[in-house]
Amino acid sequence: MNGYTQDKDAYLARMRRIEGQVHGLAAMIEDDRYCIDVLTQVSAATKALEAVALGLLDEHLRHCVADAVAEGGDVADQKVAEASAAIARLVKS
Repeated sequence: MNGYTQDKDAYLARMRRIEGQVHGLAAMIEDDRYCIDVLTQVSAATKALEAVALGLLDEHLRHCVADAVAEGGDVADQKVAEASAAIARLVKS
């Protein structure tokens, strides 16, 4: 079971809203809207995706990583390394 399973419906609802934002961005470009307006909406969609990513990361740390650390051993090391790599990817993006 994944850590976010309890909040799956909320994550799916957020992703559907983001999908709508991205669809709206395509329409803005199609309609030759002003660059700054499009960039503002790109920023909003990016922030929304970042919020989802941070929520998923938090769930991963609280459940998957915490459970693995409680078990100890190689599994714990692997989960911590995965979390560190995920954080690095988020920071670089």
